[in-house]
Amino acid sequence: MSKVRVGVVGVGHMGKEHARIYSKSDRAEFVGLYDADAGTAKKIASQHKGTAFASVEELFAQVDALTIASPTFTHHQIGMAAIAAGKHLLIEKPISDNLPQAREMVEAAARRGTILQVGHIERFNPAFRALEGMLTRPKFIEAHRLSPYPGRSIDIGVVLDLMIHDIEIILHLVRSPLESIDAVGVAVLSKSEDIANVRLRFRNGCVANITTSRISPEKMRKIRVFQDDAYLSLDYQNQSGEIYRKAGDKITRDKIPVEKDEPLKLELESFLECVAAGGTPLVDGERAAAALDVAMRITAMIWDPKLAGSGMAPFVPQPLPLGATS
Repeated sequence: MSKVRVGVVGVGHMGKEHARIYSKSDRAEFVGLYDADAGTAKKIASQHKGTAFASVEELFAQVDALTIASPTFTHHQIGMAAIAAGKHLLIEKPISDNLPQAREMVEAAARRGTILQVGHIERFNPAFRALEGMLTRPKFIEAHRLSPYPGRSIDIGVVLDLMIHDIEIILHLVRSPLESIDAVGVAVLSKSEDIANVRLRFRNGCVANITTSRISPEKMRKIRVFQDDAYLSLDYQNQSGEIYRKAGDKITRDKIPVEKDEPLKLELESFLECVAAGGTPLVDGERAAAALDVAMRITAMIWDPKLAGSGMAPFVPQPLPLGATS
């Protein structure tokens, strides 16, 4: 199998890790990268034996596929140019900070026949993949995602920065139209919300509660899923999980077997496989746009409480049968 020629646009906190993994992958030929900071570009390119290109257009001309890990507000402009050039894309989440622009990229990629994957990394976390096989019909979901102040990605609020991971996961697990949102949030250190709490209610009766903070003294990335026959608890950070089951008048607890691995490596290997074989990404542009739609509604509600409890007309993928591959 021939290797996929690949590059990276933007080598900050996440982009440099994409470059590292591509440079070590047996599926990829790491060609090089572009970053607006020429010094950073040369440094990272040198570390991974790639070329630091002077423009994105020069990079496009040398690759089959690329990661876009530049600031969120640049995703649309760079993404549309790459799609027009016929390049397969993995765009770091969120796909955009603008829903019409996200949809435009989805439609453009479909017309051009290029793969558009979005970096919702928790879908590739081995702990989540282990939990996924044990789910039947979720009734209540509780997610907590806490981190210290990052000093990066502060051009967007915590909903688009962090909560969007849990939004996408929950849409995937519930697979039912979203009917209402209740949301609150507070700005503390940045101009946008740094703490947020959201309750989502779905047509099938499932309720999800999400708490996210980027000013916490501790790190936490956990999700709990309750269903008729069990309660599943998952720790993304430690790649561990437990399942609690009813046994008569007692509750049993068992560890969920997890084969640990680096989620970003698994995500990029999946992307390269999709490019090589023409597959469909686990989180394609449409699913990422659905998560963005909900995240944008939450953000609007935080800053305009009059929207609380408003009805939904969601841009959400059609529900899939439980257990189906998505």
